[in-house]
Amino acid sequence: MTSIIDNGRQVGASVDIDTAAARRAYELDRLHVFHSWSAQDLLDPMVISAAQGSWVWDGEGNKYLDFSSQLVNTNIGHQHPGVVAAITAQAAKLCTIAPSYVNEARSEAARLITERTPGELNKIFFTNGGADANEHAVRMARLHTGRAKVLSAYRSYHGGTQLAVNMTGDPRRWANDTASTGTVHFFPPYLYRTSFHSTTEEEESQRALEHLEQLIGFEGPATIAALVLESIPGSAGIYVPPAGYMQGVRELCTKYGIIFIADEVMTGFGRTGKWFAVEHFDVVPDLMTFAKGVNSGYVPLGGVAISPEIAATFGKRVYPGGLTYSGHPLATAAAVATINAMETEGMVDHAAALGTDVIGPALRGFAERHQSVGEVRGTGVFWAIELVKDRETREPLAPYGASSPEMNQLITACKSRGLLPFANFNRIHVVPPCNTSVEDATAGLEILDEVLEIADGFAA
Repeated sequence: MTSIIDNGRQVGASVDIDTAAARRAYELDRLHVFHSWSAQDLLDPMVISAAQGSWVWDGEGNKYLDFSSQLVNTNIGHQHPGVVAAITAQAAKLCTIAPSYVNEARSEAARLITERTPGELNKIFFTNGGADANEHAVRMARLHTGRAKVLSAYRSYHGGTQLAVNMTGDPRRWANDTASTGTVHFFPPYLYRTSFHSTTEEEESQRALEHLEQLIGFEGPATIAALVLESIPGSAGIYVPPAGYMQGVRELCTKYGIIFIADEVMTGFGRTGKWFAVEHFDVVPDLMTFAKGVNSGYVPLGGVAISPEIAATFGKRVYPGGLTYSGHPLATAAAVATINAMETEGMVDHAAALGTDVIGPALRGFAERHQSVGEVRGTGVFWAIELVKDRETREPLAPYGASSPEMNQLITACKSRGLLPFANFNRIHVVPPCNTSVEDATAGLEILDEVLEIADGFAA
């Protein structure tokens, strides 16, 4: 057992780490593991040997505060004892069973999820993750409507499978885009980098809705099956829709008979300070996808919450889709334990309070003190710091779709101070677990404050 001191800051006692095993894991990784979204020969990945709560340890025993929640999915932190125990108990009872059979864990998980979904989204189709949840939601919409096209936003992410990555509105789509999936993109509201020359949130909302309705008209409403929209875009920048926008999208979808699919893969299960982000906007979609936080990523799980009208389409008509691991007992047992823990431990309210009382005020202070901060935005434990070289021109610290030496230096500075950040393009996202303590959140924000002093050196 060792302790780590960084820049004079005691960050706590570490766990016992087998460094030889960590080195062996690294060697095998570089020999045999093919990593996602990466040029393989340029990688030097960190070994994570242990994790607990809001903290992780690398292969050398260094301890890091996890301000990324990994891929914004460990909503209840690492190694929650109640969830670990539930997975262990389920493994002893029933490790796996085909989805055509009833299993207790899946039934209970479906009940707990539908108790929290908005409106009457009372049927759950379980998937293995968020991408296939979005794939199946669109398939349902197409079969329900008899239409083919799908509308989705620029600056969005919906998954890495073929249809999902084509719905995605960021550069990860480009290499996979063959213009063959029936996807059409539109500009969502984003006042800081407005596409509509807006000067207020009200203008941005109105003009974005006018643009969307015009696009629907040009594409032909009778050809459009679904509109897929992240309730609050996540990896694209955590820009919260302005007042009235989500309600307007709902109205347009209803007007033209388009299925409204809310992608809650990243925003669901407490991340924004509510069970689902659509609750902030008093909107009920026709289909809603989820994954990540449903069981904090402990075992892969996703799903689609389905309205009665769409579920009825498949009452006597076969739904042509399925997965071997749909509603896997270990995954759904983890979901049951996760949802119950979030409820009994008040994690959703805690996430909301962290945003209101701790993270939000700190980030607004950063915006006042640091000339490298162009804008901060978010809610709950779901925030973004947009970094710029020039506040007047809003030139980003890294170009759209890429990183930069400056951003790489900031990420290194975070890690050297014991903070594991989530960074994308010119932004650092503040996305700790929903149950992060006030003390840990404050410590992480203090590190970010220090790192932004370095960023100020890059700004005009």
